[in-house]
Amino acid sequence: MHLADIAPSIFASLGLPDSRGRNSFDSSPAGRECLFIIDGLGASAAKEYAEHIPTIRNFKQFASAQTAFPSTTATSLATLMTGELPGAHGMLGYTVRVPRSGGRILNALKWDERVDPEVWQPVPTLFERGNAAGIEVSHIAANRYEKSGFTRAALRGAHYRGANELSDLVKETKNALKKSPAFAYVYANELDVAGHSDGVGSAKWLAALSYVDQIAASLVAHLPKGTRIWISADHGMVNAQEKIIMGNGNPLLTGVSEVAGETRARHLYLSESHVHEPDAVAHLMRDFLGDRGDVMTQAEAIEAGLFGATVTQDARDRMGDIILIARDSVVFIDKAREKQETSMIGHHGGLTEIEKLVPLAMHQIN
Repeated sequence: MHLADIAPSIFASLGLPDSRGRNSFDSSPAGRECLFIIDGLGASAAKEYAEHIPTIRNFKQFASAQTAFPSTTATSLATLMTGELPGAHGMLGYTVRVPRSGGRILNALKWDERVDPEVWQPVPTLFERGNAAGIEVSHIAANRYEKSGFTRAALRGAHYRGANELSDLVKETKNALKKSPAFAYVYANELDVAGHSDGVGSAKWLAALSYVDQIAASLVAHLPKGTRIWISADHGMVNAQEKIIMGNGNPLLTGVSEVAGETRARHLYLSESHVHEPDAVAHLMRDFLGDRGDVMTQAEAIEAGLFGATVTQDARDRMGDIILIARDSVVFIDKAREKQETSMIGHHGGLTEIEKLVPLAMHQIN
């Protein structure tokens, strides 16, 4: 299953028709569905560290779900809650260049109030569609996300229920599911934060993993009978072993005017003097990288379906002239953010199975 199919299938189980017939799950037994997204939990990590998640490992396990490219939060959550791939919804990564802005870079998670979120991401969300169909839809997450540009772009349409503590999160999720039919989306990012700072498998990461299992256990203990709790994630994470600083004795900034994306999935925008020769620039980068990374021109990326079969003009305008994708445990460091990016241990965005495969599990409360 693809990440884009999960929410449409859950909503279909609540009676919301899906134009593509995505109804992979049985009808909702009680009309109450809860989707718990654990930021940063890859399928391989969930399996390797299963002893730390006794509640989650006892859920019914489905085959791993595949994320879109890049395997990063902004792209994955937009894919999840629109049911569309990045070429259609236009959320192409952590950062991208704003077209016709003089080189301004939009950080999708911090946003830029000069950019209208609903224009930037115009696809109706499952929240909006569900709400219009009479389904009670709620978004339960930290208070700080409620009015963010990203929430307004990719997750709009739900009743936002802010919760900074576990007890509040459980209370708000329980309240969200009082009526039927109802869909509650629960999000936690502690694991992702720990992975970036200390790495997958570190003591801090394992503590965060135990915490998200505690969230799952609390939901099982307190949500109404008949509720189905679904667990998935937005991406996995790789611990960096080789850090390549772009432009330091290498051609990875040749002809490049702006750098966006993230350490394992870069959008590179060419200067006016090089924008008409992307093939030549890509050739130089390939010669240097060898098997440490993949280099695609924009045309090659679109032809390969990297961002999905449909690519809007808006998505093309935001996309890098060159797409640089790390292999194995390589990361590409932006010199302008060298201190911040080299300090991180865990990274994501690429196409390895560790990054792009996420768990999908379900438990029905009896």
